[in-house]
Amino acid sequence: MPAEGYRLEITPSSVTLDVADAAGEFYGRQTLRQLAGPSWFRSVPGGPSTVPCGVVVDHPRFAWRGCLLDVARHFRTKAEVLRFIDLLAAHKLNVLHLHLTDDQGWRIEIPEFPRLTSVGGWRTGSMVGRHDGPERDGRPHGGFYTLDDLREIVAYAGLRAVTVVPEIDIPGHARAAIAAYPELGPDPSAQWEVWTSWGISTSLLNTSESTVDFFKAVFDQLLEIFPSEMIGIGGDEVPGATAEHGLFVRKIIAHLESRGRRALCWDEVLEIPDLPKVTISSWRNSEAGAIAAAAGHDVVMCPEQHVYLDHRQSDHPDEPIPVGFVRTLEDVYAYDPALPGILGTQAQVWSEHLDTARRVDYAAFPRLSAFAEVAWSPVEGRDFAEFLPRLRDHHLPRLDALGVEYRPLDGPHPWQTRPGVPGRPI
Repeated sequence: MPAEGYRLEITPSSVTLDVADAAGEFYGRQTLRQLAGPSWFRSVPGGPSTVPCGVVVDHPRFAWRGCLLDVARHFRTKAEVLRFIDLLAAHKLNVLHLHLTDDQGWRIEIPEFPRLTSVGGWRTGSMVGRHDGPERDGRPHGGFYTLDDLREIVAYAGLRAVTVVPEIDIPGHARAAIAAYPELGPDPSAQWEVWTSWGISTSLLNTSESTVDFFKAVFDQLLEIFPSEMIGIGGDEVPGATAEHGLFVRKIIAHLESRGRRALCWDEVLEIPDLPKVTISSWRNSEAGAIAAAAGHDVVMCPEQHVYLDHRQSDHPDEPIPVGFVRTLEDVYAYDPALPGILGTQAQVWSEHLDTARRVDYAAFPRLSAFAEVAWSPVEGRDFAEFLPRLRDHHLPRLDALGVEYRPLDGPHPWQTRPGVPGRPI
């Protein structure tokens, strides 16, 4: 049967599971857990259950069924990441794209460069909401993962058929690294700080050979921890980038290839001349994915207009920190990557405005549940009117059992609102 597939047969006297591989076994067991009822999603499952007899033959539509979790803007503890992996696995999603570095924080220990975490791992405060003023909350924020933490995260995910794809963002979104080592930046004599704002910083890495060597060493450390074939290198939102920055990116791509890995890049890298074959995350629009595929690149579809789960879920004034497009549960369920030959699709959970695990729950669920069905099941016959009662009557009780503080279908609970915190709706 196809990769990750399984055949589950339930008779009055037995349950038989035939599988294509270890992932197929895991997913077959997840289906059996679904049939057994919500109590089987608790840490201590309920008593004996009655499950319906029948045969389930199943396999995923896409090989890459991912979700990005941004731990750079707001750090999530190791325990919170492990919990998020459990939630992905329960939805048969198989890639955790871990965004480890950005202007607002550096989250991975690199023993050769300790200031990346001692300096770059924390900031003096954060913008609350989204505005153009100088106001900050004045609350220090930080944290990072040790190498042993990350080894544990990778192993934990692997047992749940989830691949962790790390990302170190270059040559933009690098203010935290520049604050730690000013010689990496455009002006080594300047006093840099980890950024306390949201948006796009104009502070890019310089393109000297010493900076290239610095990041080769960083990525070498990364490769010792993460066995993923794909390694994220960013490449997005680089105002003022020069041809030398494009060459810098190509050198890192070549370095990863020399180590037997492949670069995962945001779609802006398509503007770099002589770009070698990479995997493109098509985020700006769906057209970027089509252009990448036509040029021979592998493609993961994750367009902002459809699958950015930090964007607001309605235009009601109670929606907390209303940023981005309105993307309802029905909108996410209606999305179809619809590009032949792509690796798959991915939802994004950016965390500028998600400062707690509770806020991540609210933004991600139940929209990520709808996205999981988009990524797994054929598009033929998909009907929101059929999906909604399944979600409401069967799946939301599973999320309740898992302790997920999802957004209710009719709007936020009072304690999920953020009155008076400005957003930036589109």
